[in-house]
Amino acid sequence: MSAIARKILVVGGNGFVGSAVCKIALARGMEVTSISSSGKPYKTPQGHTPAWVERVEWRKADAMNPESYADILPSVDAVVHTVGTLLDNTQYKQKMQDGDLLGFIKYIVGMGGPAPEGQRSAYDILNYESAVRVCETFVASKPVSGLTRVRPFVYVSAEDFNRPLVSARYFETKRQAEQRIEEIVTDHPQYKGVYVRPSIIYHPHNRPITTIPATIFGFSSWVHDAVPSYIPMPASVLRWLGTSVFPTATDKTPSSLNSMANLLSIPPINVDHLAEAICISLDPAKDIRGVVGTRDMHQLIGMSQTGSEEPAANT
Repeated sequence: MSAIARKILVVGGNGFVGSAVCKIALARGMEVTSISSSGKPYKTPQGHTPAWVERVEWRKADAMNPESYADILPSVDAVVHTVGTLLDNTQYKQKMQDGDLLGFIKYIVGMGGPAPEGQRSAYDILNYESAVRVCETFVASKPVSGLTRVRPFVYVSAEDFNRPLVSARYFETKRQAEQRIEEIVTDHPQYKGVYVRPSIIYHPHNRPITTIPATIFGFSSWVHDAVPSYIPMPASVLRWLGTSVFPTATDKTPSSLNSMANLLSIPPINVDHLAEAICISLDPAKDIRGVVGTRDMHQLIGMSQTGSEEPAANT
């Protein structure tokens, strides 16, 4: 399998999504450097170290402090930003990693407690500011001799599918980051922004807590696809209510009814498939840029919505 980029930087490469990107990128022949706040190599939830881990350069760095990673950027073809948070209190992540479903639900419904008092919003820092800061540093870097292709900045955003269960700030900070990154790369023609928007991200072994919701909503999306469009379905009814009866939730965000409709009708995505789509988006021959939704990602990796193979779409 030929490399579609020679070297990439993954921000958050020891996390759930970032580790999958590192693994797939290595399989495609790329060199991979990861930066994270700990700098520790990835380990599975069971504490194992996969063989591919030793082929990644693991660096400790702070995304908000460009001096801690600026030296890496001149030699990379692309940057993939995978850091983010679903909830303002980031302690929920440990519950997910431990497979503690009850503990995770408590955080979702607010019983796990708010973010520590006096702490800045994790939504603003992780979903928006860290991505923007890394992007600004990336476009300010001077590529080493030989790097002449357009360099992608891939931002892992999200479909709007989890409101009102999750705060609208999650969705809003993701979209604000997309907008700001696009403004930055527009002023630098040798760079481009790619905004992948996954729905429910799951993996039966690395994140078993996600298997049940992925199965339920995967079946729901399959039913919605199978039923003729002229037959009213829950998602279409919710979208009608969200646009005609309750058109706005805030001045920035559509009604949460639209979000609920997306949850019912957009298929989940395996984290390895998400990583595969991200790596494909780095291929300069495809010139992928802008928003790449979950269905677009399935098409990129040659899958139909039911999981069967089909030719990849031209993007």
